[in-house]
Amino acid sequence: MELIDSHSHIYGSEFAEDFEEMMARAREAGVGTIMAVGADMESSREAVALAASRPNIYCSVGIHPHDAAGVTEADYQAVRELALGNPKVVAIGEVGLDFFRDRSPRADQEEVFRRFIRMARELSLPLIIHDRDAHDRIVAILKEEKAHEVGGVLHCFSGDLAMAQECIEMNFMISIPGTVTYPSNEALRDVVRGVKIEKLMVETDAPYLTPVPHRGKRNEPAFVRYAAERIAQVKGLSPEDVGRITSFNTRRLFRIDQPAQEDTIAYKIRNSLYLNITNRCSNCCTFCPKFEELSVKGHELKLSHEPNFAEVIAAVDAASNYDEVVFCGFGEPLIRLDLIKEVAAELKRRGLRVRINTDGQANLVHGRNILPELEGLIDALSVSLNAANAADYDRLCNTPFGAAGFQGICDFLREAPKHVPQVTASAVTVPGLNVDEVRELAESLGVIFREREYSEVG
Repeated sequence: MELIDSHSHIYGSEFAEDFEEMMARAREAGVGTIMAVGADMESSREAVALAASRPNIYCSVGIHPHDAAGVTEADYQAVRELALGNPKVVAIGEVGLDFFRDRSPRADQEEVFRRFIRMARELSLPLIIHDRDAHDRIVAILKEEKAHEVGGVLHCFSGDLAMAQECIEMNFMISIPGTVTYPSNEALRDVVRGVKIEKLMVETDAPYLTPVPHRGKRNEPAFVRYAAERIAQVKGLSPEDVGRITSFNTRRLFRIDQPAQEDTIAYKIRNSLYLNITNRCSNCCTFCPKFEELSVKGHELKLSHEPNFAEVIAAVDAASNYDEVVFCGFGEPLIRLDLIKEVAAELKRRGLRVRINTDGQANLVHGRNILPELEGLIDALSVSLNAANAADYDRLCNTPFGAAGFQGICDFLREAPKHVPQVTASAVTVPGLNVDEVRELAESLGVIFREREYSEVG
């Protein structure tokens, strides 16, 4: 499992005696990168020094709200100087409000918080936010100080789902610590259920907040896997999925270079192996996230070229532990009908289940009924219907075939069950769509219907 601990304090005396052993345990657990987060002037300097000494450690600088009463202009300048021109300083924080312990007057906390948000905007760095029993003021100040311009992360998130969604709308991520493993913390698991995995990160806050099964002991980066595993259980994903996706999210927020990789032809989500064979589409759907970035669930799907049969089979051979193979990427797979038939024939020879996710426009693209050519090769089709009438379909999917596009997908769905054992029509839940009407249309065409969340697109 690939993991990033997005928030730790491993520079402290708690790790002085076994630092190298602790780092070795982190590597063994799959933790490739660690964020060392400053909490006052001393620890900010320690975090910077530690990051400078280790290629896989990055850091942030800032002053915790506990110390807000003593912050001077010299401190602000010192934090700014630590951050300026240092590529290993990737955020300002942790900063924020703590109305639980109230170790500094609340007015001082709010003023220092505002100053650091302004500094983050000045330096174009994301924020790492500490929030304890101060949810309403945190949200209000983030809005007032235009924190959305740089975004950041709510570390050790303790608010409810409504707050999480409001913060996400302001360009912030939600970071989940080991407390998600605590039996009594159903509130945090509710947040995990309700937030898209693309907006989540994982952390330890080491040496604090040790997860089950190590509660009562010192926390350390290796234990971030327990948070990832619990998120996987809640979201119905594999731990590998959660590790990969949250690592991708963390690198993107902190502008840490993503690992160099060749074209992703085969990629796993849960127990399915997806084949990415083209970035071309027959439609140009308004809701497709490919227009923002060609990545899904932590997989980068931009292709430098369209793979041939040998490349696709090699990618299949390199994968393991999957229940089905799905032709699906950020492109319309049936544009490459000949390759699909060739690859599917080999997959069926191996006894594998084969599915295609498609926009249902293939007959129009190829100028003939291609469904008989899939018979015996494809076990399931998932067709993006997305509308109950031609006007909505054209508005949402921007089909190049005009009115014929909607009629074409209806004809495709009506014909498909004659040649493919399982056919499902789907609709992405976008504003203004009457899902019940789409369901009724799908059922009238003789196929199963499935509603898809926006986060499932791709």
